[in-house]
Amino acid sequence: ADAIHPGYGFMAENDKFVDICNDCGINFIGPSSEAIRRMGNKSVAKETMRNAGVPVIPGSIGVISDSESAVKLCKEIGYPVLLKAVAGGGGKGMRIVSSEEEMKKSFSLVSNEAESFFGNPDIYIEKLVQGSRHIEIQLIGDKFGNVIHLNERECSIQRRHQKLIEEAPSPA
Repeated sequence: ADAIHPGYGFMAENDKFVDICNDCGINFIGPSSEAIRRMGNKSVAKETMRNAGVPVIPGSIGVISDSESAVKLCKEIGYPVLLKAVAGGGGKGMRIVSSEEEMKKSFSLVSNEAESFFGNPDIYIEKLVQGSRHIEIQLIGDKFGNVIHLNERECSIQRRHQKLIEEAPSPA
């Protein structure tokens, strides 16, 4: 085969699979392994966006290593916050925390969930934006720098942080 399109899901988001394809001389139709590594780790993705001048939700810069650091940050940004697995997805490894007491109880639970689900215990914090809508914009680009957008879609109807309905165009 000259090229492979991984479809959607696990193989499409696996940087090691992209490296294997490249090592075998097979064109991978999708993002580079470096792009997958950067965007697959949510704290690195957020830092990449911040460095590019993209506004991001207040929260930790990088991984939060312990509940004491988490409590200190939350005193600065305020509650409620989301504790999130850096390698997370599908609504797993996330917990809303509304107080210092909850943070002390939840920190190790989320870290353990992250390790169990994703093989990575690292977590980060984002300020919870209540009453917001989840709007996504899909982009397609090629290696020559051509990029187009596929308009927006509404993904606000969720259960346990997992999208249930994706509607395009967004009614918002």
